[in-house]
Amino acid sequence: MTQDPFALACDRLSHVVDDVQHERLRWSRNEGPKLARLVELAHSALESREEFELVQEGASTDIKRFVLKVHGKRVIGVAIWLDAGRAVVAPEIAARTAYRLTSIDPIFADYAQVDEAWMIAALQTVFSRVEV
Repeated sequence: MTQDPFALACDRLSHVVDDVQHERLRWSRNEGPKLARLVELAHSALESREEFELVQEGASTDIKRFVLKVHGKRVIGVAIWLDAGRAVVAPEIAARTAYRLTSIDPIFADYAQVDEAWMIAALQTVFSRVEV
């Protein structure tokens, strides 16, 4: 993706003046909205299933972590983040749960390819890895 030469000049000067502030603002303009969209897609995928709930737990600015509860029981952790232009969804072992994961390998795709169907498929893969 090409960027406007004026925007590039502004970014360069912002970076020169205060690299920390520049990075924070760049993240809030670019990655922040993308990460928010991924979280929205995950919640939307489970919207029709009232027994499923994603509860945010242990999140940071760059990575959103949830505990998946089914029928009110803690099942697994689900982490969502961006990595070098890719959307990533990964299962995690949740504290205080009786369930295990057969794999914690992340599911990822270029962010441009992510949509509702991708998120549903990613969560379906994550859910298929849960066992007692």
